[in-house]
Amino acid sequence: MTRELLLVVHTGKQYNLRTAEKVAGQLLGAGIRVRVLAEEAADLDPACYTQVVKTGPLSAKGTELVLVLGGDGTLLRAAELARMARVPVFGVNLGRVGFLAGADSDALDEAVNAVVEGRYHVEERMTVEITASLNGEILATTWALNEASVEKSSRERILDVVIEVDGHPVSAFGCDGVLCSTPTGSTAYAFSAGGPVVWPEVQALLVVPSNAHALFSRPLVVSRDSLVALEIAQNGHDAVLCCDGQRHFDLPAGARVEVVAGNTPVRLVRLHDTAFTDRLVGKFELPVQGWRGPVTD
Repeated sequence: MTRELLLVVHTGKQYNLRTAEKVAGQLLGAGIRVRVLAEEAADLDPACYTQVVKTGPLSAKGTELVLVLGGDGTLLRAAELARMARVPVFGVNLGRVGFLAGADSDALDEAVNAVVEGRYHVEERMTVEITASLNGEILATTWALNEASVEKSSRERILDVVIEVDGHPVSAFGCDGVLCSTPTGSTAYAFSAGGPVVWPEVQALLVVPSNAHALFSRPLVVSRDSLVALEIAQNGHDAVLCCDGQRHFDLPAGARVEVVAGNTPVRLVRLHDTAFTDRLVGKFELPVQGWRGPVTD
């Protein structure tokens, strides 16, 4: 049976292009067909792919996995295609932190060999589904792996919002924005906004205000089964809904955004079954000197 994967590349850097051509050559040499996206094909050597596909629901359909060469932004872009096709996404980090990636650039050859041999681990990550509406009329429906953020549309203005959990109002304040994050997104935008780090296996939703003008504006951690809603003040200013930094929607004053846990997870490939704690320490270079470990008899 012929094996095939979709290769997604951050083509803005020459190093990434050379890396992609090297990886594609190894995969093709192992008898694995390689698809690429139409908008990236022009930057790649035609010898390094067997098919060009349009970006959309069918991009990764029928493939074994989506292999990503780039940073977290590229992986988030590819995750949408992988999720639609119900296949895993394997990121090799060629960017900076690369928290979502399953391998770093120094393990590139090992990662390719793992794909060829089918030797890798797959984790299911919780997603969120988002609905934006105005007076009962649906404005947008979308999803996110990391977070959905409602932010002010103009720098000089304040966004006035009310946070609601399970049909009950929690607090109202002016702010720069509010993030509704998954545990996976807790180390991304939510972390920068002052939210807690949540281990991926924890089933929960995070609500993180950004620069709120209020005494009670701490991050909230609520049940996976909760419905979180953000209401923009009727007499306030317009806002923007941004999901994973990939999908943007304009929100008029008075709009309501509802966030719930998603029914379709994203499947992330890991080269090694490494503990999240070790990845956290490594990515953020946390000081652990002096640790002695548990006392044993």
